[in-house]
Amino acid sequence: MKIIKNGVFCLAGLLLLGCKSEIDKKKDVKTTSRPNIIFILADDFGIMDSQAYANKFTGTNPSLMFYETPNIDKLVNEGVSFSQAYANQLCSPTRASLLTGKYAGRLGFTTALPPRQTYYNQNQEVPKGYYVNDIFEHSDDIKIEQALLNGISNAGVPSGTKYDQGKDELSIAEALTDYHSAFIGKWHLGGFGAKGYQPKDQGFEPLAWFDAGGSAYYNWKNAWNDRTNKMYPKVSPDALEIGSSGKPTNEDYLTDDLTVQALQYIDERAKIKDKPFFLYFSHFAIHSPYQGKEDEVTHFDGKKTKGWNGHKNPVYASMIKSLDRSVGAILDKLKELDIEENTLVVFMSDNGGIDSKITAKGDGTNNAPFLGGKACVTEGGIRVPLVFRWKGKVQAGKWVDVPVDCTDIYPSLLEAGGYHSKEIIKKNDLDGESLIAMLSDVNNKNKSYKKTTHYWHYPFNVIYNSPYEPFALTPHSAIRDGDYKLIFDWYGRLNLYNIEKDPFEKHNLANENPKLKTALFHKLMSWLQVNIDKRYWPKVNEKYNPKKESRDVPFIDMFSSYKSQL
Repeated sequence: MKIIKNGVFCLAGLLLLGCKSEIDKKKDVKTTSRPNIIFILADDFGIMDSQAYANKFTGTNPSLMFYETPNIDKLVNEGVSFSQAYANQLCSPTRASLLTGKYAGRLGFTTALPPRQTYYNQNQEVPKGYYVNDIFEHSDDIKIEQALLNGISNAGVPSGTKYDQGKDELSIAEALTDYHSAFIGKWHLGGFGAKGYQPKDQGFEPLAWFDAGGSAYYNWKNAWNDRTNKMYPKVSPDALEIGSSGKPTNEDYLTDDLTVQALQYIDERAKIKDKPFFLYFSHFAIHSPYQGKEDEVTHFDGKKTKGWNGHKNPVYASMIKSLDRSVGAILDKLKELDIEENTLVVFMSDNGGIDSKITAKGDGTNNAPFLGGKACVTEGGIRVPLVFRWKGKVQAGKWVDVPVDCTDIYPSLLEAGGYHSKEIIKKNDLDGESLIAMLSDVNNKNKSYKKTTHYWHYPFNVIYNSPYEPFALTPHSAIRDGDYKLIFDWYGRLNLYNIEKDPFEKHNLANENPKLKTALFHKLMSWLQVNIDKRYWPKVNEKYNPKKESRDVPFIDMFSSYKSQL
């Protein structure tokens, strides 16, 4: 696809240091002056896991906190941060949105999965309209009676292979046509190692990567480099490509190893003056298994502030420290190479933190005062840190309080790279809008960012407890429209919040404002009908016995009438 570039590099609405002066001088900025882009994606890093973000929402002095994030906080202090940035409830859907600029449900990405049977890895013919990497089924071992059966999920972004029935998503790397794009870390978008769906098939040079949801932090290389086929014997080993550990670094801790490889890449690309680079650094940290560096675990185990805000796991804290140290190493490298003023750094998390209050083992973090965590569509599960830092080009220490979401990253990076993002959005039917103009207009007074509605869809019963009750989480979908957010529990319940006034979701307005509740519910269901195929919807369990129901309220089918219209 032809990508139209700006003739002069001046970000729309970004009247910052030097851009206006260059226009005044009537000088074109050469292609080589377009910024390098480094996008750092953390895994399971909660909205309260950064000291700067925790200070923003609680006013607590960072010295009183347990976790330590001085380098992520440096990004905040030197850049523009978003206080209402949304990811999806789990990692793969967010990654699909980041890669394509589309709501994940439109691509069938409704959850993140361990290895599962798909049409690809079972060597079966793909039904018309399905994806080759659609899973057959997924369910957790939930003991209580379930009124709903799970939908399914796609596990691989279409890349134009012979199996994709004409589908081929334009990835962000492919859209940045004259950038050199590289990928490091967690992929989890390739159908559990399906050949043809990995980073190199989406426009990246893969430096070190693994197509899985999690990885060991010690002794990981054998799994990443595995070329055998023990899991899917119905396809040949040549049909699978799980990953590569990349260049040797002499580091024995995963976060450190990937960081060294990222620094080596930056060193190499900085020498090439006629081509900017795009580095997508997708950390496994701080996803389980929880494995920290011994000296740092010891440090946090004896720290006096242990327990602040429910943050008390020294291993988890040490993993955050390693992630933060990685961010600092990248910032130091940019300064060392004298390219920090020509490099945009964006930091984000793929979903909310795993909230220890709702997990079976009590692992993870605590997202309080936000409600819930990973797998939930409450704020604790989907609101995440998002920071743009471009030294000398964007304002320092500013906050944007406008709600935005992960589909907006794709057009934002395009805009930063000098591309006409609006034309690409239109041609490729993207859901995102560029955030670049808000880096100078933090209150969005010029209304450059016009999107006011955001959607989430999660059609699964999961082993995590609901933040509302001590039972397994049921399928949920949600809509944020202006100040209001409606959460639809497919068990038959609605929760309505004014997020601007009630960000911690304490006051359900569903009964107080029935008209708004009904209007938002219909808007959400209409969107689902148009955008989400019915195979990705939950369905009523025909074997359900209401007499065995553990909940105090009965199941109410609020969706079958909508589904029947598909």
